[in-house]
Amino acid sequence: MKAIDRASLDQWYPIETEADIPYGRTTNRLLGTDLLVIRADDGTVTVLAEGQGLPLPLKRRYGYLWTTLGAPEKDIFAIAEADEPDRRYVPCGAVTVRASGLRIIENFLDMAHFPFVHTDILGSEPHTQVEEYNVEIRRDVDEVWATNCRFFQPQAALSATDGLMTRYIYRVMTPFTTLLYKTCPNSETRWDVICLFVQPLDPDRCRAHPVMYLLDDQSTTASLIQFQQLIFLQDRIILENQRPVLLPMEPRSEIPTRADASSIAYRRWLKEKGVTYGTSLQAA
Repeated sequence: MKAIDRASLDQWYPIETEADIPYGRTTNRLLGTDLLVIRADDGTVTVLAEGQGLPLPLKRRYGYLWTTLGAPEKDIFAIAEADEPDRRYVPCGAVTVRASGLRIIENFLDMAHFPFVHTDILGSEPHTQVEEYNVEIRRDVDEVWATNCRFFQPQAALSATDGLMTRYIYRVMTPFTTLLYKTCPNSETRWDVICLFVQPLDPDRCRAHPVMYLLDDQSTTASLIQFQQLIFLQDRIILENQRPVLLPMEPRSEIPTRADASSIAYRRWLKEKGVTYGTSLQAA
């Protein structure tokens, strides 16, 4: 616990979808601490942390059970689209990745890898250029936003039938949670929403919880999950082979380009908060 910075400790984290918590006793993990999850016969859930006597605080949001090892000052962030009745709620399972949870978030923000990692799906050659976009740290809500993002995609979504210039808006709500709003093939006035909630297990290992809020009444749930898992498993191969495994925070440790504007803002935001868990600055 002593090696965990307060900014990382005082956050809400998802540990499982409510539907996937079995009755009885199961184990989980968060920030290097083993958890015991107990679901009673009446459905009541209790989470205990190793070395702590009292149960951890719990919240239920977006179909997930969230907990914390610290004392968050803010409630779990709001996602307005989650309350829209015509959207499909699609949780896509949990994927364990042998990499820093912060690396996962940064990869999510990166459009430049689309043609090379998600070839003929989210990108393709020769359409490799990342057009200039806007990035800001919104001080009123303490979030990182990237707007006016555009990228040509051969198949931007499962429901897309042709390639199109896809528009994106990226939003980072907490150090370990992010989402994107993207062009919806089925509506010219609304966005599809894809969220990524990361559960840091250890500094160099995490579980990623992708969930989508879509305007798609044709695709099957199984095919939607399969499509999103394909994208994420392609990312996992790259993420687990990145070196260093932890997110580098020293100046000039990696050479940024114009396409890395969101990454630069994200790392600056993390430094301002004093986040070190999962970074090269973490205390031994």
